[in-house]
Amino acid sequence: MKKTALLIAGAAALATAAPALAGEYLPGDFHQHTLYTDGSHKFFDSMAANNHFGLHWWANSEHGGKRNRDGNGNYWDDPTVYPVNPILGDYNESSGHQNMWRWQGLRDYVFPDILKARALYPDKVIISGFEWNPPGHEHTSTAIHQYDGTATAISEFEFRFDRGDDDNSRNGEPSLLANYGWGPLAKTNGYIYPCGMNDCRESKDRESAKLDAIEAVRFMQALVGNGIADAWVVPAHVERAHAYFIEDFRNWMDAGPEVAIGFEGAPGHQTSGDRGFSRTSLGGGTYGGTGFYAATIGGLWDGLLAEGRQFYKFASSDDHRNWRQGGSDFAPGEYQRNYTYIDTDAADPIQAVFDGVKSGNSWNVQGDLIDELEFTAHGQGKTKAMMGETLEVKAGNMVTLKIKVRDPNTPNNCPLDMDNPSLAQIGIYQPLNMPVLDHIDLIAGTITGNAPMTDLSDVANRSYENTDYGTDTAVVTTFERRGGADKDGYMTYVYKFRADKDMFFRLRGTNLPANVPFETDAEGNPLADSLAHDNIYASMDPAVLEARLLEGVEIDTNSKLAEVAEAYADLWFYSNPIFVKVVE
Repeated sequence: MKKTALLIAGAAALATAAPALAGEYLPGDFHQHTLYTDGSHKFFDSMAANNHFGLHWWANSEHGGKRNRDGNGNYWDDPTVYPVNPILGDYNESSGHQNMWRWQGLRDYVFPDILKARALYPDKVIISGFEWNPPGHEHTSTAIHQYDGTATAISEFEFRFDRGDDDNSRNGEPSLLANYGWGPLAKTNGYIYPCGMNDCRESKDRESAKLDAIEAVRFMQALVGNGIADAWVVPAHVERAHAYFIEDFRNWMDAGPEVAIGFEGAPGHQTSGDRGFSRTSLGGGTYGGTGFYAATIGGLWDGLLAEGRQFYKFASSDDHRNWRQGGSDFAPGEYQRNYTYIDTDAADPIQAVFDGVKSGNSWNVQGDLIDELEFTAHGQGKTKAMMGETLEVKAGNMVTLKIKVRDPNTPNNCPLDMDNPSLAQIGIYQPLNMPVLDHIDLIAGTITGNAPMTDLSDVANRSYENTDYGTDTAVVTTFERRGGADKDGYMTYVYKFRADKDMFFRLRGTNLPANVPFETDAEGNPLADSLAHDNIYASMDPAVLEARLLEGVEIDTNSKLAEVAEAYADLWFYSNPIFVKVVE
């Protein structure tokens, strides 16, 4: 593996790398929860947290199905709050209180609250979404920007396709897509109908249920294709329940090429002990806070990229309960961010965010390891491609990849005044709240066509992580820091090659060198987060950590401080890919 020193960027070099289109990379979050579902924050408190931590855009994406309380935590059937019971549809209850179906809550309560939040924060983009329970799968972050200014599309989608919604009261209503070949509303959510009221327990088999999910993606694509709305479906924590395999992503992209755009490869719940999800998930948990599918070079994500598919990696907070209250989550924008290139001059700011997210011109980062990144490919003349784009070049021509990155010289949001315990093992003493970018890996692979299908025997044996996707993806060079950065924190490097085949290129970077015990292997790849948790952080004394809190930090419990230290010790960023296509 070739190693290259990062070069210090001069002002002129930075200026020439500026994108040609109006806009900038702005931070956002896909996925968060409030008291409307199983979150612990009032709706408007969550909106304030997004704003406080500097996000430009965010989606209210929380569970479908049914819930018994509103965004302030009041029960829907509490007559002191709702003198007239507002709940529509079939009767259903939980914990002694009547549930409201989420199709109604999204349309009649959440969306009006989103409109109020947009008025409170007029310079921010707040998106209507929900965390869909797809038939045959686990959770997916969705969002719909309906052009008539209502939430009828997301309401219909949830009623039709959410696995947790067994209300039948709207069956037979005309569809919003009635003029485009879609029949009346009917349940297509993985269950066999008709069935007894609130007793739809006879599930379709897994593969039949997955067909219902594909139909749901087709519905989303129809909204976009017929000019009714823009939309996305972005599966969340995809390794957790052993429910998403490469053919599932391929099928979704084929059914909805404009809506099935990627996945949350870096899940939320980053103070959950093993960071994101348990070690019973595919791959044994997260690796540097990123799921096995994206963290593994030559893994599932690279398999899809090797097919030439424009399938992108995102991150989320999945905020339910903050670590300060003993929860498993950072607030939106507190730890993980997606930086998306957004047209700041667009007439419709919401559409600009949808366009930016779908373009793939984005990158995600943990703990403010970096706060600026420009990754571009240049051919002869003025030809140029940004992340998510394809650079077309003639065979034999030179291609230049340019990377400009800034390591900020200001503290991140880590609340602990202490050195990084993982780095201290190898004699590097670096404050947790002032991480230093150690190196950047340039990863590349050949675009060869379809990757192999899942080996079903591997699935049966829960060993799908051993599947070989048949790619040649590898780290082609590592750019090491060696010398720091200029006074503004900027660094740049250049990589040149002669084009002879179709390829993709992506980046990852970290504050950890290779061979950090329990964190990275000899090649610099992240190790399973369970190793650092068990061997470094699980034994930390919460009282000792509490004594290291920075002045002014207030907490309700110290029970999650070891997990906070663990997360801030091991930081990564990932770019989305640039594609290079060789033409005659």
